[in-house]
Amino acid sequence: MIASGRVAHLCRRSPDYGIVPTKPSSTLRTLRGNFQSETKIDMTKVRERKRDIVADSKARNEKRVAEAGVDVMSGEGSFVDKNTIRVKNNDGSESVITGDIICINTGERPSKPAIPGLDTIPQELVLNSTTIMELGEVPDHLLVLGGGYIGLEFGQLFRRLGSEVTIVQHAGRLMPREDIDITSCLADIIKEDGITLRLNTEVTKISHSGGSISLAIKADDSTTSDIKGSHLLLAVGRVPNTEALNLSAAGVECDAKKRYIKCNELLQTNVSGIYALGDVKGPPAFTHISYDDFRILESNLIHRKKDHSKPLTTIKDRLVPYVAYTDPQLGHVGLHEAEARKLFPNAVIKTAKMPMNYVARALETDESRGLMKAVVNADTGKILGFTCLGLEGGEIMSIVQMAMMGGVRWETLRDAVWAHPSLVESLNNLWAYLE
Repeated sequence: MIASGRVAHLCRRSPDYGIVPTKPSSTLRTLRGNFQSETKIDMTKVRERKRDIVADSKARNEKRVAEAGVDVMSGEGSFVDKNTIRVKNNDGSESVITGDIICINTGERPSKPAIPGLDTIPQELVLNSTTIMELGEVPDHLLVLGGGYIGLEFGQLFRRLGSEVTIVQHAGRLMPREDIDITSCLADIIKEDGITLRLNTEVTKISHSGGSISLAIKADDSTTSDIKGSHLLLAVGRVPNTEALNLSAAGVECDAKKRYIKCNELLQTNVSGIYALGDVKGPPAFTHISYDDFRILESNLIHRKKDHSKPLTTIKDRLVPYVAYTDPQLGHVGLHEAEARKLFPNAVIKTAKMPMNYVARALETDESRGLMKAVVNADTGKILGFTCLGLEGGEIMSIVQMAMMGGVRWETLRDAVWAHPSLVESLNNLWAYLE
């Protein structure tokens, strides 16, 4: 769906590239001051495209699982004891299965904040990261509760599809885990796209009347006001799917606050033979982390059984990359600046920052918004972390990730011969701003 939003964005920007529509807008202008191309959004087609991609991926995965000889049971499972699972099948029947090894990978779901009045809102107007992708129409005014990855991705998407969008964030900045210079740049981009940001703002009550949702909000200076919209997206975090598992029957321990399953570096829970992988064990909550957790268990439980001389594979010190699919993308790997300074208090930590409008390829494509930043240990030359908020930021980040995995010093990237004109060519010039 983000791809559809990007196409809509580029259609409107076509005059910036010399592609003049037969019927330009008479009021709306592009970032370069040209009158926008008029576009019409077929939300049913956008949704159909998403459904087709998901269905195709699901069918291919199910085929591969079946060809591997795996029995798949559809239903809700819960522990009877540490070796036994009771399954309430989707067809209404019940099954009991046993095993010496049980792996829990039940994931997370969107959380629902405890805000007075939320339960009185018509449920078709209250959305989460799953249900918003099933909309058949573009909301007139999308209210987004939460300024993290999900809130920003969907907020920008629906702004590009034609919605008015307001993002309400309790914290003082977007994506609080990211470095402040990165998030400040991102906030400027989001506002430039026409999205209203309300930071340091608490929602105290939600109501619905006359076809509109109303958020009663309070700013950090205690001033109050109301915001009205047509739809509400809840993007305030996720909770693990553990409550139906009857973990106590197996003796599996969870953390007391959020109910994530506790496990060690080998993904072992406190109960022998029971493992946890993916989001259900807590952050970082990314699909690719679940994939890598599988690699660890495959290595330790299958391959090592054939060769006991193989060392145990663990999650210790693994690099965690991720990409937020805003436009431009925000790709990150390794440590943030504050994390590096805290972890290495006696080292000389330096950073290199360069705006994307210093990157030739970004200028040539007229997509030069953003900033890239590297964190290095000046004593060793090692790259400790890297962020790229820019065109194909996730792909540029992946190049730096490979260097970090190989222990390549930053000087090697500076002195490399990169193809011209390419985005990765920016890694020649970034280091000139190391300080």
